[in-house]
Amino acid sequence: MKRPGKKAATDRSFVVALSRGLDVLRAFQPNDGLLGNQEIAARTKLPKPTISRLTYTLTKLGYLTPVPRFEKYQLAPSAMALGYAALANLGVRHLSEPYREALMRETGGAVAVGGRDRHSMIYFGQSRTGLLGVQLDVGSRVPIVTTAMGRAYIWALPDDERAALLRELRDHYGSSRWPRMRDGIERAGEMVARQGFTISAGEWQDDVHAVGVALKLSDGTGPYAFNCGAPAFRFTEDRLINDIGPRLVTMVRNIEAALGGAAPQSKKEENKKLKAGGKVARVVEGIR
Repeated sequence: MKRPGKKAATDRSFVVALSRGLDVLRAFQPNDGLLGNQEIAARTKLPKPTISRLTYTLTKLGYLTPVPRFEKYQLAPSAMALGYAALANLGVRHLSEPYREALMRETGGAVAVGGRDRHSMIYFGQSRTGLLGVQLDVGSRVPIVTTAMGRAYIWALPDDERAALLRELRDHYGSSRWPRMRDGIERAGEMVARQGFTISAGEWQDDVHAVGVALKLSDGTGPYAFNCGAPAFRFTEDRLINDIGPRLVTMVRNIEAALGGAAPQSKKEENKKLKAGGKVARVVEGIR
């Protein structure tokens, strides 16, 4: 988890203490249960004395519940209420549910929608059966760089925002890991330009294959991204490209139209987009 950068530190309107308090709440993941000050300090990269003051304050405010027996904390109902309130305001989650359920039944894959949280995509809607090996649920996080959902999101951003995010990701992952990730993002951009979706075939987890499609809305929110994934033996790479990907594109464009986003494109418009977006490599050329 990154600490506020130099730009934030010199911004007089930026409240560092609030930022750090929110970082403490972010440190709790869906399956964590209890966390101690030392664990929170390791995740936030903040000094332990600072964490001790923050957890004390958040406890007094009702956002953390102390568990004295273990000298640890858990998220309190007030903190969880913030998340539920945010979910309730995401119309895309509710409207997309019947579409997701239908695609899940048609393909046998898990279908999810998510948004960006720093270097991850976080699920806020999920449709899956208990038979699938992909055990992710609402609140789960997946990497933005190696997943189909994350790559679809990247290529839905305006050029300047994409460039800024790529630089941030490059700095986060370092020179040894970044080149391979950058190449995967570049390939994803080429596939979006040609076919409207991205794929991740064993690049996040060896046994998980998925496709991703971005959702753009006209109200300025988002972008968001959907994925449809399954164990690799169910979703072969050929099936991802020729079956699952086109199905997910159709689903997302229908949701987009229902939510007042862009109308579904004609084949002529798609071909025009392909020609305009064919030189994807130039977009990431500067992020080396």
